[in-house]
Amino acid sequence: MKRRATAARGRPSPTATTGLAAALACAFAVWTGGSWYAVAHDERAAFARTRDEVLQAGEQGVQNMNTLDHGDLARGLDLWEESATGDLLKELRDSRKQFERQVASAGTTTTAKVLSGAVTELDERAGRARVMVATRITVLAADHRTSTKDSRMLGELTRTPAGWKLSRLGQAPVGDAAGPSSASPTPSGS
Repeated sequence: MKRRATAARGRPSPTATTGLAAALACAFAVWTGGSWYAVAHDERAAFARTRDEVLQAGEQGVQNMNTLDHGDLARGLDLWEESATGDLLKELRDSRKQFERQVASAGTTTTAKVLSGAVTELDERAGRARVMVATRITVLAADHRTSTKDSRMLGELTRTPAGWKLSRLGQAPVGDAAGPSSASPTPSGS
């Protein structure tokens, strides 16, 4: 009679151990995949990503619209137009020549640094958002004097095929002013 090799009593056979390890690995893979799927399809996570995109686009747009070098106006104004859409873009294009003359004549260079920003409203379905951005704007005059001012800007953004862009921009009210600013949506880049 032939004898089959068997595992000692109380110890699982190597085949059983391998099968158990494979079953545990499969269960872990299913659990990990399910967790990944849930996170990837979580509406709150998607909303947070959109909010972050809006904030980044809003801060960059406000910084762009408040930065302009009189020595390289074409590049700066092109950047303004790339940051804008809708009525704001139309206004920038309509007043570009006049603005170029004013800035070239004044010989000023402005630079903006974003201090902080926040999304104050986001409607993903409509593709509209609002941001408030605090900036520090430094103006270098033709006589090489500098002045610095902190400013709060309110921006409206619209989702475009190229991403979120500013559709309105104005100063935020300061002090006891009631209600939103009725300032023109033109940038303060000079």
